[in-house]
Amino acid sequence: MEQTAQHLLETLDKALPLLHQISAAEARIKPGSEKWSKQEILGHLIDSASNNQHKFVRTMQTDSHVEFVGYAQNFWVEAQGYESANWLNLLALWEHFNRHLAHIIQKTPTEKLENTISIDESKPFTLGFIMADYGEHLKHHLKQILPEAGFKSSFDTVY
Repeated sequence: MEQTAQHLLETLDKALPLLHQISAAEARIKPGSEKWSKQEILGHLIDSASNNQHKFVRTMQTDSHVEFVGYAQNFWVEAQGYESANWLNLLALWEHFNRHLAHIIQKTPTEKLENTISIDESKPFTLGFIMADYGEHLKHHLKQILPEAGFKSSFDTVY
């Protein structure tokens, strides 16, 4: 999992300087009435980090399998008011949360990587897969915020 953690840290190091170039006003622009602004997408990524922290730790905690609830992403983004939050504070929270997730991934015992998790009664996924998939989800959304940065995600072929 060292490589997965390192890949996450490299993604952060690539994205952060570019995200800091986005002004607070630009971050709040919605490309459409039903579309999230860059700031709301970043808020969604903070929610994703939070949800995945729980998935990682709870799946490590179990002896084999854990059931996990789904995530109502639109509700979470709206309920937390990301559209009116401070852009620089959100960037700092996102960065530090992800650095912590990389730390968790690095220290996960190898024998726990085969533990499984189901989300809203989905098919089971291994902890190792969920950890690697987190980085792909992150890049998918960074590509929406920073299309010029060249982030590539395995999600690009799915969505």
